[in-house]
Amino acid sequence: MDDNRMGEFLRARRAALRPPDVGMPSHGTRRVAGLRREEVAVLAGVNADYYTRLEQGRERHPSPQVIDALGHALHLDEDARAHLYRLAGATPGERLRPHSTGRVSPALRQLLDGYPDTPAFVMNRTLDLLAVNALAQALYSAFTPADNLARMTFLDPAGRTFYTDWNRAAQATVAHLREATGFEPDNPRLRELVDSLTEHSPDFARLWQSHTVRGKTQDAKHFLHPDIGPLTLTYQAFDVREAPGRQLVIYHAEPGSPSAHSLHLLGSLHATRRQARSPHIQA
Repeated sequence: MDDNRMGEFLRARRAALRPPDVGMPSHGTRRVAGLRREEVAVLAGVNADYYTRLEQGRERHPSPQVIDALGHALHLDEDARAHLYRLAGATPGERLRPHSTGRVSPALRQLLDGYPDTPAFVMNRTLDLLAVNALAQALYSAFTPADNLARMTFLDPAGRTFYTDWNRAAQATVAHLREATGFEPDNPRLRELVDSLTEHSPDFARLWQSHTVRGKTQDAKHFLHPDIGPLTLTYQAFDVREAPGRQLVIYHAEPGSPSAHSLHLLGSLHATRRQARSPHIQA
C-alpha cells in the first residue's frame, strides 16, 4: 500500500476515462491510457500544474471545491467521491480503534440470532466476519475457515465455485477494501490483508490497481452451495452505531421462491448436522 494514495487514485480514475466519455475530442497520438492531466485540469477548472502536483503527491490537501470539481471531471460516483474526500483529509474520517476486530456485543449477537430464517453476520471494514448466526454459518460452510470475505473470495478454492459470478464478486470485494483505505489508511490489519492478497492472488493485484471504490449497502448475490445448489439472495447492510466501521449484513430470499425453499432446507440440514455432532443438544 503506497504513501501517495490520493495521487494513485486520481491517476487510476483518469486512466479509466477516454475523451469521448467526457465529451472531449481526441487529438493526436495518445501516449497514456485515458485522459491527459491537462484534460482533467480543464474539465475541473484548475491549473494544470496544480493538478500535476496533486497526482505526484506534492499537494495533498485540495479544498472541498477542488475535490468536488475533480469528482465531476472524473465522473466519480457517490462512493468514489466520498473516498476522494477522505484521501484528501477534507472530511473528518470515522476512525476505528486500532484494528478493532474484537468482540461483538451480547445485544448484537442476540439480534443476529433473532433472524433464524435468513443468514446474518457482522463484519468490519477489512471484511473480517466477526459474528455469524446459524444460517450464515451454514451458508459459508464450504469455506475453511469462513473468516474473511476477501480471503475466501481470492484464496480459498471454494470461492470460484461458490460465487457463480466470481468476477463480479471479486470486483466488489476489492472495491470494498479500497474504500477502507480512505477510512483507515494506517490500519495494520488492512495493510497485512492487502499485502497477502497481492502476493498470493494475481487477480487481486490486478483489480487493486483499478482503485474502484464501492460501499456495501444492498445488492443481489448468486451462490452455488455444495449442499443445496443455486441460491439468489439480496442483502441489506446496516452500520453498527456502537462500533463505527462495522456493519450488520442480512441476506434475504424472495418469499416463495426456489431460493427461499433452499434456505429453509439449508437451515434444516445445518441443524441436523449440529445435533448429530452433539447428540445431547435437543432439537
